[in-house]
Amino acid sequence: MKKMGRYKASGIEAEHEPGSGRKVPKNLLGIKSQTELDRVENIALKQAEDIFFRKLVRKDKRFTAKDVCNMHKVWLGKIYEWAGQYRNIDLTKGNFRFAHARHIPQLMSVFEKDCLIKHTPCIFESRGRVIQALAEVHTELVLIHPFREGNGRLVRILSTLMALQAGLPPLDFTSIEKGKKKQEYFRAVQTGLDKNYGPMEQIFSEIIERTLSRAQE
Repeated sequence: MKKMGRYKASGIEAEHEPGSGRKVPKNLLGIKSQTELDRVENIALKQAEDIFFRKLVRKDKRFTAKDVCNMHKVWLGKIYEWAGQYRNIDLTKGNFRFAHARHIPQLMSVFEKDCLIKHTPCIFESRGRVIQALAEVHTELVLIHPFREGNGRLVRILSTLMALQAGLPPLDFTSIEKGKKKQEYFRAVQTGLDKNYGPMEQIFSEIIERTLSRAQE
């Protein structure tokens, strides 16, 4: 989860839950502990995934920017007032700045036209073409970072839904969650600023191989 301790936020929506020592984002449940908020988010995520896998895994499904917002709303709507709405705050991680908040509506419109229409439904003859689609959609949506919280996990859900369209099992992202691979993943995202998706394609190739290998165990 994108915590304020790891991301710097600015703007009027950069509010914290009263009594949390300015460590926990303001939420509808009044939760003051980040550990408890993480737990509640993860439970809600599992429930949302079940809904998405039942309703959105269709061979004719072309995803839209509105779908992305609706998915975020379904997942976090009971936790955050702004769930499903594009952020109004700017976010940075280290020296890296994600898209400025004021540009997000336009960027998401372009993302829909240039990425989602091009790459979904994710039904292609070759594995390489599927990997290309996953890498480009994933990278561009991470760079936009359209929401205040939950971007990383939402992007992974969208990637998994696309993979399911392609006839693959649910993707196993555990290999990039820590250590060297996590750093490689973030560098691949940054490389996408120049429309170079090669590093992310390599990461998705490895994720798919790991996923298929585990499915056979």
